Amino acid sequence: MSTDEVIVAGDGQMGLVMAAAAIEAGAPRVRVWGPFEASVEALRKTRESPRLPGWRIPDAVEFEHDPVIFAEGRVLVNAIPTQFIRPVWDRIRPHVVSDSLVVSTAKGLEIGSGLRPSLILNELLGDTRVCVLSGPTIATELSRRLPALMVAASPSSTAAATTHRTFGTPWLRIYESEDLVGVELSGALKNVIALAAGICDGLELGINAKSALLARGLAEMARFGTAAGADSRTFFGIAGVGDLATTCFSKEGRNRACGEAIARGASLQTYLDEQQCVVEGVPTVESVLARARDLDLEMPITTAVEGIFFKGVAPHEAIQGLMTRPSAAEGLGGL
Repeated sequence: MSTDEVIVAGDGQMGLVMAAAAIEAGAPRVRVWGPFEASVEALRKTRESPRLPGWRIPDAVEFEHDPVIFAEGRVLVNAIPTQFIRPVWDRIRPHVVSDSLVVSTAKGLEIGSGLRPSLILNELLGDTRVCVLSGPTIATELSRRLPALMVAASPSSTAAATTHRTFGTPWLRIYESEDLVGVELSGALKNVIALAAGICDGLELGINAKSALLARGLAEMARFGTAAGADSRTFFGIAGVGDLATTCFSKEGRNRACGEAIARGASLQTYLDEQQCVVEGVPTVESVLARARDLDLEMPITTAVEGIFFKGVAPHEAIQGLMTRPSAAEGLGGL
């Protein structure tokens, strides 16, 4: 049972369901902070989120807009999308107490710097401990209390154990890991492969092709992660293949749906404007490839996605390019 007060930064889907999990895990007080006052007021009044239809937010969850509340929390949750972590936490950081634990659920790499969410938070918050909480977690299913698994990853076993204790419930089982790099990279890289999976769906290439894509996409993820300092085994666990499968096959997956729309002829910018939601895989593509060049790595699937999304390559042409690559032995090497 948790004994720490929890404050969640971010009133989107993941922030809300993690707040609900903390309540059920026994946290004495849980508050959700939102960056926009109108959104906070609407949630406080209705106890409902448009993106989680039919779910009532537990009455014990409080909503706030003043960042001064972060001085009172000992477990702080970052549920802010990766591209907005820096400006949002820049507002929050004057109020963060140094012995707090920040638990990040964000997935992606920052545009420009290529930093993982935990590294952005480290830059902003100095010595404050950060733990990553990730895995195959569709928010709508979490809101219905359907069984799910996550991984709490931190070099500090105490931080991982605190995260486990704070959010573990009978329906949310949490494992602990020391491989923060691998867990966090899994969450970023799987979104890029999900864009490719959506392209397969949009082109109606079938299950054979999509399953092959996932297998080789996982190899590409592990190859990149290992070169970046992660434990390759992490990519074959809950945060890796588990999250990859969920993202690539779920109809609710934002990245998969985006890839499908693009393959069917949608304009990327028009699609993003219409959805009014964050599709983390899109900005992650170029950050991954920039880092891959530094590491002297081939990333054929990610490169194909870049061609389709940013260079005007026709989806069928990109697929043909992958299928006609030189033959190679199966493994973490060639496609």
